Amino acid sequence: MFDWFIFQQGAIAFLIAFAMAGAFTLAFKLVYQWVTPYHEHTLIRQGNTAAAIALGGALIGYVLPLASALSHTVSLMECAAWALLAGVIQIIVFVTISRMAFRNLVVRIEAGEIAAAVYLASISICVGLLNAACMTS
Repeated sequence: MFDWFIFQQGAIAFLIAFAMAGAFTLAFKLVYQWVTPYHEHTLIRQGNTAAAIALGGALIGYVLPLASALSHTVSLMECAAWALLAGVIQIIVFVTISRMAFRNLVVRIEAGEIAAAVYLASISICVGLLNAACMTS
């Protein structure tokens, strides 16, 4: 039989967690865009597919561990700590790849080169998967 009270409690917890995850995702997106030397918003509006792919990969790479944190933590504060760590790791990966390992990556993404964007997005997603897996141990 359907228990309305239990559903209501679960729905409230869901809405709180979903709102928190949405806020963390938006905050990550804004910080990530602030850290990148190119302006994703402008490039994407101009039709730069490479910028969209790179940003999309970073967002997926961030949301994967965020989802893991939501699934494996017992409190919103613990989830928030993991969310913050996941964001920091994604930012560090971008800085490392774009400034040390693949120096012309930024120029190539600004120029709309899909290969560079797919490379960056793939690394972001891989790091996100590893990050999410490490949160379960």
